[in-house]
Amino acid sequence: MITREDAFALLRQYNKDPFHLQHALTVEAVMKWYAKELGYGEEEEYWGIVGLLHDIDFELYPEEHCLKAPELLRNGGVGDDVIHAVCSHGYGITVGCGVTIDVEPIHEMEKVLFAADELTGLIGAAALMRPSKSTKDMELKSLKKKYKSKGFAAGCSREVIERGARQLGWELDKLLEMTLQAMAATEDVIAEEIAAL
Repeated sequence: MITREDAFALLRQYNKDPFHLQHALTVEAVMKWYAKELGYGEEEEYWGIVGLLHDIDFELYPEEHCLKAPELLRNGGVGDDVIHAVCSHGYGITVGCGVTIDVEPIHEMEKVLFAADELTGLIGAAALMRPSKSTKDMELKSLKKKYKSKGFAAGCSREVIERGARQLGWELDKLLEMTLQAMAATEDVIAEEIAAL
């Protein structure tokens, strides 16, 4: 398996925008938190690497998101299991070039990535609206209010988030609460990593 160090170097080869790097680091940390929480502690690093690399093609090839990723990942020496996981987070989504991604999330890790990816963006946007600019003091009811407001973080698809919860067999509230906990628990680690970029 690719090391975390090599995975991060590969990500940075195709991603320079601080926003995209922060999102990758956030999803990595959230995936590692979920691995421990859901009883996959021995796979924590693996879950994290999938999270780190999930949007590898988005900055340079947004119209071919999840289509260009296999080539970039293969060139970086990444195995087919990680490639499948990365591509599965686009399942059922039609990308800019008109292709609908047909790689289905099978493993629980892939379903978590699908469900949590969009949601981290929405929670991050909600945190920026708070005086503290933090997820640590955000309550579920506050997040739910933002979630229900159609105009808020409109780029974060509620349909994708809800489909993700269904794929996991979870109530939406459980997904919201756990992802919020994951982001609050990992916020400082992410901030340190971003400061070191």
